Amino acid sequence: MSRIAPFASAASLLEFRSAAKVFSSSLVSRLRNQKFRIKASEATQNKMDRVQMLLVGLPLFLLCSDLINIFSPPPPKPPAPHRHLDRHLHRQPPVTPVLQNPSDASFTTPPHLGGVGYGTTIELKFCASCSYKGNAMTMKKMLEASFPGIDVILENYPPALPKRLLSKAVPIVQMGVVAIITAGDQIFPRLGMAPPAWYFSLRANRFGAIASTWLFGNFVQSFLQSSGAFEVYCNGELVFSKLMEQRFPSEVELKGLIGSRLADSQFGKNLGQVWS
Repeated sequence: MSRIAPFASAASLLEFRSAAKVFSSSLVSRLRNQKFRIKASEATQNKMDRVQMLLVGLPLFLLCSDLINIFSPPPPKPPAPHRHLDRHLHRQPPVTPVLQNPSDASFTTPPHLGGVGYGTTIELKFCASCSYKGNAMTMKKMLEASFPGIDVILENYPPALPKRLLSKAVPIVQMGVVAIITAGDQIFPRLGMAPPAWYFSLRANRFGAIASTWLFGNFVQSFLQSSGAFEVYCNGELVFSKLMEQRFPSEVELKGLIGSRLADSQFGKNLGQVWS
């Protein structure tokens, strides 16, 4: 037994050494994996911080631009076209017919009239925030081609006054909500009240709440600024109203409406008498 004991102790020592090597290798691998995970989490956190800064900075930039647009003065309107020359030409006495052949008194040269739509002003008032400008430009080109000399003016048809005032207040509300989300822990104590429960839920997901506030606010502002109008006036008289008809006029329909107004005007009657 005394001879076997040293071999048993040596075998146990070898087993202990092998177990220690396995433990140390596993410990080193665990430390390496933990270090790799820490680096990966730091890199992910840095990326998330950049994305969050972008999500916060973009709404703040747009909110500041909206506030600047609110308090900035509107651009000056383009000067109205001068019509004193046209009125002077319109008031000229009729030109005496020129007889090319004295024996043939039936052949006369008609006076210069300058276009079928001369002296007529068409106003197309449309909703600019509803993307109706393309339709208005199409109608303008059609009218100018159908009635030469006609004056077509494009204008924005604003919504009602309460909707305009509410649309101006939306960016201010957006800025207030963003300020509460980012600095509510300092705002509420200064007001002498404890932060409510909904503040902590917004604070837990502040970046998503800021982005949602910006998107929802822009949707509400676009809705308040839209009037849905496409109104056509001929010399100050309403010819077609999308608000009443709940549809857009076709080119043929609008051409007929304007043509009937030109036929009933004094200029249209004079034109018919000249060419009759």
